[in-house]
Amino acid sequence: MSGIARTEENTRGRRRLSGVPASSIAARAVVHANAQRSSLGSAHLALGAGVLCAIQAVYGLVTFATNIGSYPSALPAVLAWLLFIAAFATMSLSIATRGDRLPTWLFASYLAALAAVVALDLVAIAPLNDIGAHATASVTAGFGLMTAVVHRPARELIVAVAALAIAFVTAIAVTTPLTAETIPGQITTVAIAVFPPLVAVFAVRQFRRMVQLELDRVLVQSTVSAPRFAVGMLASEELARLDLAAEELLDSVASGRTALPLRPKLASTAASLATELRLHLIEGRRETWLYHAITESNQLGKSATLKDAGSLAGLLDPQQRDGLLSAVWLLVAEKKKKSSPATAQVVIGPVLPRIDPGPKRTITIPIVITTTGAPRNRVDPSAWAAIAKVGRFVDSTEHSSLRVDIECIVPNPADQ
Repeated sequence: MSGIARTEENTRGRRRLSGVPASSIAARAVVHANAQRSSLGSAHLALGAGVLCAIQAVYGLVTFATNIGSYPSALPAVLAWLLFIAAFATMSLSIATRGDRLPTWLFASYLAALAAVVALDLVAIAPLNDIGAHATASVTAGFGLMTAVVHRPARELIVAVAALAIAFVTAIAVTTPLTAETIPGQITTVAIAVFPPLVAVFAVRQFRRMVQLELDRVLVQSTVSAPRFAVGMLASEELARLDLAAEELLDSVASGRTALPLRPKLASTAASLATELRLHLIEGRRETWLYHAITESNQLGKSATLKDAGSLAGLLDPQQRDGLLSAVWLLVAEKKKKSSPATAQVVIGPVLPRIDPGPKRTITIPIVITTTGAPRNRVDPSAWAAIAKVGRFVDSTEHSSLRVDIECIVPNPADQ
């Protein structure tokens, strides 16, 4: 009974769930994704990173074998390469067998092995007084960090890359005379060792952001075909959970396990259950598809607001709904500066009075979209095509904000 969902008023005055039930499909999917440290398609990114690391290892081995005669003592470099091959093979095998799970202890062991590789390689080439020209295994260790880019948080990899950069800079400063001839080689070697894992971290983060946005868009799109008044995407599961809690309480009372009158704490729980059930039933009678599309979307929920006192959004046909939702999405989902994120306010209604005589088969619903942080010259061209699906529109600039006035013509509900 303690798992009753809490509700809260957000800054726009809308009721929203403060959490998703732990037993729901959505919650299990989120927990699974967080545990795996990966998302749809990211396993292919990990495979590509592993292939790049293997290519660099082959190149580094060839370079090392070509210059092995110049080493005062090649044993530390040989040990560095053997340790790297063993660590890389172990990591690849572990990822393949564990289903993309990479425990902290295993990652820490891998980092320790790479640190030893860097140390052994730098010790071997230090007497040559030119780190940039002779570093092989230590450079490849930087590529080795990319194998964990999908499975570990970005901050851990960034810290490891920073430590690698510091090790290179320190070794160069201590052993290599810096002249006009040697400086370019040192910079190039450090860049080759450090930049690939940083680029991999950036690529994975952008890929995950893209996937999350697309999944959110697909979930929101499902509301387009909903009835005029409908419950939200998670309402069925929430109602089932509340119904189960109510049945357990009633069964406890009926079987005598819970004595009457109820204890104050249990009575408060029962009252909360009744309130939640009433709110869910009322919501299904007054909230439109657009309300649920905005409140249940991770992207639109924090960037868009809706004012639709007459629940007129439910009168739009599927094509008009798709156009309106796509337009709002395109206006707020574009990548903006965090200091000035794009927002949109959608105001629907009231119904405009008819001027022309004749049968009132249709009504005109005014829709006003006002944005902030989305200049007109940066609006995606497809947004205008989406707005045109809703009805005739006029755009203007108001206090440096884009304003779009739409006349949406829909069948008169009185005739239906």
